[in-house]
This record gives sequence, C-alpha cells and structure tokens, in this order.
Amino acid sequence: MRELREGLWWWEARHPEWTAEDDAAGRDWGPEVSSYAVDDGERLLLIDPTMPPSPLLERAADRETIILLTDTWHERDARRIVDTVGAQVFAPPPDGEGRMDAQRFEPGDRLPFGVRVFPGREVPLDVVFWIEGARAAAFGDTLIDRGHGLELVDSWLPEGMTRQRVIDGLQPLLALPVEHALPTHGPPTDRAALERALT
Repeated sequence: MRELREGLWWWEARHPEWTAEDDAAGRDWGPEVSSYAVDDGERLLLIDPTMPPSPLLERAADRETIILLTDTWHERDARRIVDTVGAQVFAPPPDGEGRMDAQRFEPGDRLPFGVRVFPGREVPLDVVFWIEGARAAAFGDTLIDRGHGLELVDSWLPEGMTRQRVIDGLQPLLALPVEHALPTHGPPTDRAALERALT
C-alpha cells in the first residue's frame, strides 16, 4: 500500500476471480488490479477494491465506509468488504443477473460525498469518477495502463461507441484541478498522463 497524498492510498492485488484459464487465454490485462481509498475525515471511500490492507480496514472501523464501483462488473472483493466492515455500495446500473445490491447512479450524477460521475467507454455501465477532495479522477475500464502509459483501448470499445465520443465525454475533466489519475488496471499516474490519453 502506498499513500499518494494525505488521505489517498493505492494498493495492488491479484484479481480474486483470476484463473489459470485467464493466464492461458492471454488476456490484454493481467491478474494484478489496482484499488484506491480516500479518507475525507468522516468517510472512507474504497474504489473498485480488492480486500484492503489491514491499516485501511482498521480505519474503516472509525469511518462510514463506502465502496464505489467504476464498472458494474468490478465487484472484486466488495461482498467480502461489506461483510467485514458493513460498507455501503454505490455502482452503475447492473448489466444482468447476479450483481450485488447497491445504490445506483449514472453519468452526470453528483454523489453526496464529493464525487461526480462522468461517462466512460460503455455508458452507463462504465464510468469515471471525479473525487474532489482527493483532486483525483478514477477510471475503471475506460483508461488503463498496460505498461505503456494511460490509454483508451480501442478493442475494449463496445459496438457503436467511438474513441472520439469517449474522449469528448471526458474533456470536462481537463477543466478540473486533477492531480492524480487512478486507473484500476495499472498504477496511479498524474494529470500529464491524463492529458496525453485524451489527445
């Protein structure tokens, strides 16, 4: 776990559902995924979390804990965390059966704890968060880092979605004081990387 700034942490862990078949399939993302935590003094926000390290679980005991999912399918360890610390879950609309109970939101929404929701690559199932207190933008599958910097992966775009439409939807982020770009596939980076990805 690494503290990126006061009250903002990053950790990386193996995806809880990654299998040997995934290894054999040669997926274009690896088994390690990134998760983030933001402590605003009252709440602990966990973004696309795998099970947090012990210091964050201890902190969760003194905070209202909220799990934010950038994608409806990024549940990862959310169920275990809910069982462990009693967290609330906020997520995009479900894409089918079996998704966990959550408070739902859509692009354009402002959540009641300083988070704005922007459209991602697959509206409304994949979104981008602007987390005002952390001066950070968090990305699920919209922008990732496969070792070559933050990028929008054309092969991940759903039918009917264009690269330019995704970029246009994210341009308003550049008017905000983003200091940290937080992909959940790849390590955290900075505003310059976000600007490069959106040009």
